[in-house]
Amino acid sequence: MPLDYPVHERTLPNGLRVVVSPDPSVPNVTVNIWVGVGSRHESPGRTGFAHLFEHLMFQGSRNVASGEHFEALMSQGGRLNATTWFDRTNYFETVPKGALELALWLEADRHGHLLDAVTQANLDNQRDVVKEEKRQRYDNQPYGNALIDVYAATFPEGHPYHHPTIGSMEDLDAASLDDVHEFFRRHYAPDNTVLTLCGDVTPEDGFALVERYFGSIEPREEQRRGPVEPLVPLTEPVRVERREEVPNDRLHVAFRLPVDETPEFDAVSLALDALGGLASSRLVRRLVRKEQKALGVHATSWGFVDGVSLGFFVLDVADESDTEAVEAVLVEELERFAVEGPTEAEMDAALAQAERAWLSMLASQEERADALSHYASLHGDPGLVNTHLDRLRAVTPEQVRQAASVWLRPESRAVVAYRGDVETEEVA
Repeated sequence: MPLDYPVHERTLPNGLRVVVSPDPSVPNVTVNIWVGVGSRHESPGRTGFAHLFEHLMFQGSRNVASGEHFEALMSQGGRLNATTWFDRTNYFETVPKGALELALWLEADRHGHLLDAVTQANLDNQRDVVKEEKRQRYDNQPYGNALIDVYAATFPEGHPYHHPTIGSMEDLDAASLDDVHEFFRRHYAPDNTVLTLCGDVTPEDGFALVERYFGSIEPREEQRRGPVEPLVPLTEPVRVERREEVPNDRLHVAFRLPVDETPEFDAVSLALDALGGLASSRLVRRLVRKEQKALGVHATSWGFVDGVSLGFFVLDVADESDTEAVEAVLVEELERFAVEGPTEAEMDAALAQAERAWLSMLASQEERADALSHYASLHGDPGLVNTHLDRLRAVTPEQVRQAASVWLRPESRAVVAYRGDVETEEVA
């Protein structure tokens, strides 16, 4: 039976796109906002700005003091947060139905009038917070910089996905007050934003409330970076080796993938699941259970929209084995999969896992609101939440094999190896 979550849309005169999905099962409403700015929109020398603004947005606005956004909603029983990614910045809160207007007023104040509160003192304070976050989450964690290396190895310098959302210490230090004001004016505009309401609210009330609080925010016709040329798979392997004190040697093996929400991306995502993303996947059965050369295997695909996506394996090497032996098995299985494709059991398991994950996600009001914003913002159609599984089920085993033979070729891999027995070395 196809999914049928209600989806209602309206675009305000100032360009703000509004999505309302009524769900009266509980007396809560989730407010989910996607701003079309992430790390891929940053300029060289100005990395980390999108994530910095995620922090600055909680430091007050024209009519709200620093910290009051959290305090006002939490005192009403709400929960809230924000995240930054390559393709967007996301602000979200779930509140009792009676606090919906408060949530919208707070969001409208900071989305429309943040710069009144972005002073040099606030900038310096949050810059230091972000730098400390980088130290804790990246610089002082085992394998902490592995994904930063993966992005840099997989995508060429200057490409939108080459650098991480956290940015660099040097760029954060160099950010001036004028720089961050200009970044906000360019990207934080109604025509670059999607606002989703999911929960105990009717479409009529939802649209009227959003119009009341956001309708007066003026549109800004700003020049924003357009898409880049699509990337093809790497033509030869790229390697980065790191020597650090880590619990065990680890391989990160990454590949460029086709853009998100295309049949080819769906097919190669299922291939990654069959190879390493399931408890019963090929690499788990062989490397972990049979040959015991690896402690664990994980595979995933991240859908991006700017000409390319990313897929990668993470293989934890057993103490009695070595990275070369584990990587050789991966190469062998990639080559075999490109010829044979998935078995019937592997295809069924990959589809079952995808369906379970998707339905579990949509069962959560908060995650459903996020998916609606995602599809409205990046793909122009929030209704795709109802048809995603239908498209996935339509993928054939031959399409999975074909996609793997194009996108998961061994010569197209970018490898980041963490080892405790070699000198730090980079080879491109």
